[in-house]
Formats: sequence, structure tokens, C-alpha cells
Amino acid sequence: MSTRERILDAAMELFGRQGYKGTSVVQIERAAGLSPGAGGIYHHFRTKEELLAAGIERHLSRLAALRDIRALFTGLGDLRAELTLTARYALAELDREADLLRILASESRTRPDLVESAVRQLVQATYAGFADWLAERAGLSPERAEAVAAVALGALFSTRLLRLLLGADPIGVDDSQFVETWVEMVAALLG
Repeated sequence: MSTRERILDAAMELFGRQGYKGTSVVQIERAAGLSPGAGGIYHHFRTKEELLAAGIERHLSRLAALRDIRALFTGLGDLRAELTLTARYALAELDREADLLRILASESRTRPDLVESAVRQLVQATYAGFADWLAERAGLSPERAEAVAAVALGALFSTRLLRLLLGADPIGVDDSQFVETWVEMVAALLG
């Protein structure tokens, strides 16, 4: 792994755990295996802000498959199986991107432009892709597909965001039961 990637990994983990303001360059250098206080980060990033932006962009680029949900199901042909895969995959990706989600939540007030762009790429594109898939797969009108996508993906996002932001699982439903119920709900909405 390159030094740049180690720095990004360390920074995003620390930003997710401690917040952007609560994380020093020295802490990032130490966590990335660099000499603390030597300025090694600045060989790869001009500023800590640039490091944050690069980390967010890297996380967002990893989520390309989630944004084009239709690519997951080519040829599967079973709506309930497709929905189950959608829910399980989305929850797994949200878990994997916990640091990114924490950063977006904590930085929304201080860096609204950066967060707005990330949310547009992550959330809006994911909703649009899922709505397109629903319209194509279930023959829904674009308006109905958008509404079903909002309800369905809203449920997936909220179950993870509550856990991440509140530090506990206030809902208390295990993932298997949640996914099974989610599939039933979405399948019923699709008629």
C-alpha cells in the first residue's frame, strides 16, 4: 500500500472517530506510520482540508456499484431475490463506509459545500439509480418509482445512520429480520 493510501486510511478513520477538528496532523502521521510532526503528510496533500476532500472522494468512488444498483442483478429474474441482494448489499456498504457517514454528519455545518457534493453523489445518485431500476424492473411510472425508492432506501439508510450517529441500535431488529421485512414491504409496494 502506498504512503498516500496509508495516510488516507488513517485520516478517514481518525476523522470518523474524532471528527475533523479533533484530529491533528501529528495524529494522522502517527497512525499512518510516518514520523509524527515531520510534515510527511504535506508531501502528498497541501492541507488537512485537501486530505479530507481526497478521503471523501476516494470513499465515494468505491460506492459506484451501489449507485448503479441495476448492474447487480443482470439476469437474476427473481424480484424477491433481487430485493434481498439489494438490501444486504446496501447495508454491508453502509457498514463499510461508517467513517464516511460519520464525517459527513459531523462536518455538515462547517463544510456544507463539501458535504453537499458528497451527499449528492452518494445519496441522490443512489436513489435515482434505484428508482430507475424499479421503473424498469417493475414497470412503475417514474413518479411512483421515485416514491418507492425514497421509502425503501430511506429505511435502509436510517437503520444504519441511527446506529452510527447515536452509537447504539435503538431499533433492536437484527439484520435478517429487517431485510426480510424490507423485502416484503418493497414487494408489496411494487404490486
